[in-house]
Amino acid sequence: MKKKVNISDRNHLQQKSFKPKSFLIWGVILLFLLLLNSLALTPEGRLNLTVSQVLTMARQHLIENGEIQSDATGGHQWYKMKGRLKNDVEKIYSILQDDATNIWAKQIQGQTPNAVSLPLYFEATGRLTDARFNELLDGNLGFQFKERPASTLLSSILINVLPFLIILGVLYLLFMRQVRMAGKGAMGFGRSRARLLQEDKKKVTFKDVAGCDEAKEEVKEIVDFLKNPKKFQEIGGRVPKGCLMVGAPGTGKTLLAKAIAGEADVPFFSISGSDFVEMFVGVGASRVRDMFEQGKKSAPCLIFIDEIDAVGRQRGAGLGGGNDEREQTLNALLVEMDGFESREGIILMAATNRPDVLDSALLRPGRFDRQIVLDLPDIHGREQILQVHAKKIKLSPDVDLKVVARNTSGYSGADLENLLNEGALWAARQSKKVVEPIDLEEARDKISFGRERKKLMDDKDKRIAAYHEAGHAIVQGVIDDGLLPIHKVTIVPRGQSLGSTMMLPSKDILNYSKQQALNQICCSMGGRIAEELIFKEQTSGASADIRSATKLARKMVCDWGMSDMGPLAFGDNQDHIFLGREIAREQNYSEQTAQTIDATVAKIVRSQYDRAVEILTKKQGCLESLAQALLKHETLEGKYVYEILEHGVLVSEVVAPQAVKVESVPDISIVPVLNPEGAV
Repeated sequence: MKKKVNISDRNHLQQKSFKPKSFLIWGVILLFLLLLNSLALTPEGRLNLTVSQVLTMARQHLIENGEIQSDATGGHQWYKMKGRLKNDVEKIYSILQDDATNIWAKQIQGQTPNAVSLPLYFEATGRLTDARFNELLDGNLGFQFKERPASTLLSSILINVLPFLIILGVLYLLFMRQVRMAGKGAMGFGRSRARLLQEDKKKVTFKDVAGCDEAKEEVKEIVDFLKNPKKFQEIGGRVPKGCLMVGAPGTGKTLLAKAIAGEADVPFFSISGSDFVEMFVGVGASRVRDMFEQGKKSAPCLIFIDEIDAVGRQRGAGLGGGNDEREQTLNALLVEMDGFESREGIILMAATNRPDVLDSALLRPGRFDRQIVLDLPDIHGREQILQVHAKKIKLSPDVDLKVVARNTSGYSGADLENLLNEGALWAARQSKKVVEPIDLEEARDKISFGRERKKLMDDKDKRIAAYHEAGHAIVQGVIDDGLLPIHKVTIVPRGQSLGSTMMLPSKDILNYSKQQALNQICCSMGGRIAEELIFKEQTSGASADIRSATKLARKMVCDWGMSDMGPLAFGDNQDHIFLGREIAREQNYSEQTAQTIDATVAKIVRSQYDRAVEILTKKQGCLESLAQALLKHETLEGKYVYEILEHGVLVSEVVAPQAVKVESVPDISIVPVLNPEGAV
């Protein structure tokens, strides 16, 4: 059945498809080509003759046809003549030879008539008396010149100048069109790039945001104030002028801003902090002023700046001194937010994951009155986030989102969305209709450790990987206090590793005790010690374990006060003002203290190394049994590890890993180390 199309819709589509600018450009190009065609010379060229030569050729009946036209630019009795000659080369040759000034006469000098190739078209300009004029027009010469109307001065100017004007016009239109498409019009270079949210687009509401209830409550106050300001003004309250959202990447800062835009019934402008940064001095400040001018015209309104640390970094540091473009842009932003002329009715919202590098003047009350912290979600928040994103995924009834949430400690909202998406992609590749628990487990392994690599390892490499991972697993199984029970051990290569020992946290890890940190270091040493016990040599496979153990031990000494040196902090981390990464530690202590720190770090690592040696020496039989089981089955669940630790050998039959109701976390050697405040 054919779908009926409304006439108004058809007219709208026709108007939408019609592009007057393109039509104008092609019309000008066509006109230019026609004009060139009318002015183009014939392929044979033209003979430039004198008036007397034309009269001579006419009297000898050498002219086939011709035109004559008065030319006012030369004065009275000044004419232009043009036409076609007959193909009588010998007579034309003789006439041209008599005039040594003619350019064609110079070219044919010394040549025979048969060797000469002359054009048959001619043109001449000069003075004609009335008698000569009448002689050409009376027809007694065998033909009659056709007289054309005289050209005016204006027509002559148009003929000579118009082609150049058309060429310049076409080039200008093409150039300006490309400039506008690039968004860098010369007139709008200093204009703000803030985009007004379109109402017809799909809105994001607070129902689409989960896992950050406290942050939602704070931003809801801003939306409520915009909808019902009298409720707050009656008791003297005012809306915050600025709201800064702070959190780790993937915690939902931008998504929360989109929800505010969807809930608020006021204009919402969004812009990135990098849109203010340009190489030309003054452009960023101009864009800041223009952005607030746009907001003033639409007040009350919301303006959201994403990644504000691109323009709001601390002044007076780094390269460029105090006069670089970024600092001038920041100065303009500070003045517009709370300067001599404050902007009423404009609420500025911003997001960053680096609040430590922002300028202090930007963070003070009156500019950013409120700072909203978005932490990594807890178990209930993860479940809510999974429920939101699971609406778009066809999940099997066997998938329990509570279990997935309980076992994804440390995942952000973006990580959880990616987990479900990767599970759906994996299920589609397996030609499934719904996403099953095993698909989510495969997606988790891919996210945490990388995709499984079908890398061929010889028997020696497999044995080294098996004993290495078995060493980690045996040590962890002995020293674990219930916080990180073993979930899975595998020697299947994933990502950059040849094997993994996966632990499952029994609860969200917010901080570490000293014993838990020592247990991590001890477990990290298990792989190296197993290699030394069995193969009597050392390999590079333990490099990541050694590096993480040393880093954790140094944090215990320098940051957490978990050593014999007492509750002291040594060295302040220095952040690069541009890169935003820790590249140095200020040494505000003596060289003797530095030596003591190095010795204490080495003592911690060596003590746990000796502890792991003692464990694996006593459990060497278990180490052998577990390594042989890994060589046979490649992947073992945690229950088989504890079975070997209890009985010395495998008692139950190993079943191929199926969809389990757990999700693992990275290997103990790369588990994020949390400081006492809970930040990664």
